Amino acid sequence: MTKRILAVSSSGGHWLQLLRLRSTFEGFDLAFATTNPGNADEARPHRCHVIADANRKSLHRLPLVVGSVRRVLAAERPDTIVTTGALPGLVALALGKSLYGARTIWIDSIANAERVSGSGVYAARFADLCLTQWPHLSREKGPDYWGALL
Repeated sequence: MTKRILAVSSSGGHWLQLLRLRSTFEGFDLAFATTNPGNADEARPHRCHVIADANRKSLHRLPLVVGSVRRVLAAERPDTIVTTGALPGLVALALGKSLYGARTIWIDSIANAERVSGSGVYAARFADLCLTQWPHLSREKGPDYWGALL
């Protein structure tokens, strides 16, 4: 049985970095989830779901994010969830791990050159693997540095 991967990100730079990983997922049943409906064409031939967006300045939208992510998780039933952020990706990791036992991978954005993102700090508390794209941000207890996507 082919492992199912759900790749999740907000739009913009997070999405571009996630797309750079596409070849890594060859041979798996891959689906994407993103906050921008316009990104669906870039995900082809893979399935692409649209999820709600929120950030720390719009936390009142968090219930919409949770609901939309739950629907995607129920449809996809992923074995592994990979995200490059931001908040919707964090929600996907938390729900996927707690509700479906999915393995979870957080890859902090390359834009976070001075410190790990706020969402990355939270992800480190429960994700199976947390990665940074800057070697000087790597720590013994995570995040790990395996290289940069850009």
